[in-house]
Amino acid sequence: MKLETIDYRSDNCAEQFVKSLHETGFGVLSHHPIEQSLVETIYKQWYEFFNSDNKDDFLFKPETQDGFFPASISETAKGHSVKDIKEYYHVYPWGRIPEELKRNILKYYESTNALAAELLSWIEKYSPADVAKHYSIPLSQMIENSQKTLLRVLHYPPLQGDEELGAIRAAAHEDINLITILPAANEPGLQVKTKTDEWIDVPSDFGNLIINIGDMLQEASQGYFPSTSHRVINPQGADKTKSRISLPLFLHPNPEVVLSDKYTADSYLMERLRELGVI
Repeated sequence: MKLETIDYRSDNCAEQFVKSLHETGFGVLSHHPIEQSLVETIYKQWYEFFNSDNKDDFLFKPETQDGFFPASISETAKGHSVKDIKEYYHVYPWGRIPEELKRNILKYYESTNALAAELLSWIEKYSPADVAKHYSIPLSQMIENSQKTLLRVLHYPPLQGDEELGAIRAAAHEDINLITILPAANEPGLQVKTKTDEWIDVPSDFGNLIINIGDMLQEASQGYFPSTSHRVINPQGADKTKSRISLPLFLHPNPEVVLSDKYTADSYLMERLRELGVI
């Protein structure tokens, strides 16, 4: 399996993109409409935030799950026992955001949401008829005005050499949501698991946009679009001293959206969060 980068401007981009999602669970776009200069500015601003004492003033609220999550309470991926080596900030338009960071991060949130609606319309258009008939409403409508869509600003700090045995930046996992949109990080490390259980690098040229299927779309498509395991491996050599900033936007449907005969978006999310020990 090989992940090919698809030019957003090409005539057959939508069809090739959806084909890649079906075959691998991932699609990689170049020359997309998300402003690279905005992404670069956000990386710089949030790197400074994570290296400041100011972050502790925005410690997350358990009842709302917005704000700063320190490394000491980082996630443990499903099926793993060691915490990931990362800290992060949960951004919701209705949540707490440092004033000096608000304008750019919300601009990114809005523009990426708009692109997500387009990508979901592509997915629906090129879904086989016997798959598309199971979508309870158009995919792009599932996220309209959703208050659940989460932008996570991730900081993977430099490795110190005293990390817990077996800990990596992000252990193998699948995402819960419909789709995830991720600009290539400032450092490589993202890998996807193939159908033959091999790990391959996701094309991480700075400027690429990486999209992957989440469990909710896998459920809604009855498995036609696979939610593929992925991970972020630890850097080696001199790269151990480098931070990595990442900006995944997790597109979540409105809670009442019907995913399948078994689940609404809300019941699916609650089941998964209980499995992860978040609630």
